[in-house]
Amino acid sequence: MKISGAPCYWGVDDPKNPFLPPWEQVLSEASQAGFDGIELGPYGYVPMDVKRVQAELSKHDLTIIAGTIFDDLVSESNVEKLLHQVDDICSLITKLPRSPLKDEIPFPPPYLVIIDWGHEERDYHAGHPDQAKRLSEKDWSKMMRHIAALSERAWNRYRVRPVIHPHAGGYIEFEDEIKKLLKDIPYETAGLCLDTGHLYYSKMDPAQWLRDCADRLDYLHFKDIDPDMYQQMMGKRIRFFDACAKGVMCPIGKGIIDYGSIYSLLKEINYRGYITIEQERDPRTCASSLLDVKQSIDYVKNIGF
Repeated sequence: MKISGAPCYWGVDDPKNPFLPPWEQVLSEASQAGFDGIELGPYGYVPMDVKRVQAELSKHDLTIIAGTIFDDLVSESNVEKLLHQVDDICSLITKLPRSPLKDEIPFPPPYLVIIDWGHEERDYHAGHPDQAKRLSEKDWSKMMRHIAALSERAWNRYRVRPVIHPHAGGYIEFEDEIKKLLKDIPYETAGLCLDTGHLYYSKMDPAQWLRDCADRLDYLHFKDIDPDMYQQMMGKRIRFFDACAKGVMCPIGKGIIDYGSIYSLLKEINYRGYITIEQERDPRTCASSLLDVKQSIDYVKNIGF
C-alpha cells in the first residue's frame, strides 16, 4: 500500500474560491510532509500546462496519482463540458511523472476520479439518507450513461483508469445509491474509489464497505471525522463543505474512524494500491495544513501503513 495526498488538505475543493493557496505552495508542502504522490485537485486549480506542472513536480520529487471530475453528472447539457474536462485532465496526467507501481497492480495510477457534484437540493442533506431526495429512474439512467461515456473516453483514448467516488452531497452518496451504481456500471467500465470519511459521514460503516467492495476497489481515500463536531453538524441544515469549514474533518487518528481495524482489513483483502489521505477544510486555515498532514502521515505509518 502506498500513501499519497491531495490539495483538499489545503482547503482546495472549489477552484473559484478566492482564498485558495497557490498550487506551487501545495506541491511544496506536500513534499515537505513526506508524500511522494499527489492528486491534481479539482479541474481548474492546477494549470493545464505540462511543462510548468512537470517542472514543479520534479522539483519536489512528486508523482501524479489522479485527476478529478467534480461536477454535475446528471444534466444532459453538461456532458460536452465534462468530456472536454476528461480530455484536458487525461492529456495532462499521462504526461506527468508517474507512480512506480506500474506493474504491481491491475490498474496503476494515474486515475480519473469521477464525482457527481453541484446539486443544492442534495448538498443541504449530505449525511441524511432519510431526508435526501433521490433521482428519478430516468435521471439516474442518464447519469449512468454519462459516467459510462466519461469512463470510456478516459480509458479508450488515454488508458487512464476511471474510478467512481461516492461523495457526500452528491447524487451518489448513500448505501442504496452505491449498490445501484455497482449494479449499473460494470467493473470493466470503471473501478471504485471509496472514501472512509464520506462513508461515515453518510451513515455507513467504512470497514464493512471496504470488505464488501473488495473486488471493485482500485483506489482509496482516507479521512477522519471529529465525533462531537459531526453530531453538531447533523443537527444543522448545512452544506457539506460548510460543515468541513467548521472542522468536521480532522487529522487521521484524531477522530472516530478505527484505522487499526481498517489496516488489518486491507491486509486481509490484499489491497496493494494507493491510499490518498485527506482533510477537507476552509482554505483560510491552510497555515496549519502542513502540521495536520504530518500528524496524519505519522499516524498511519505508526499503525503499519
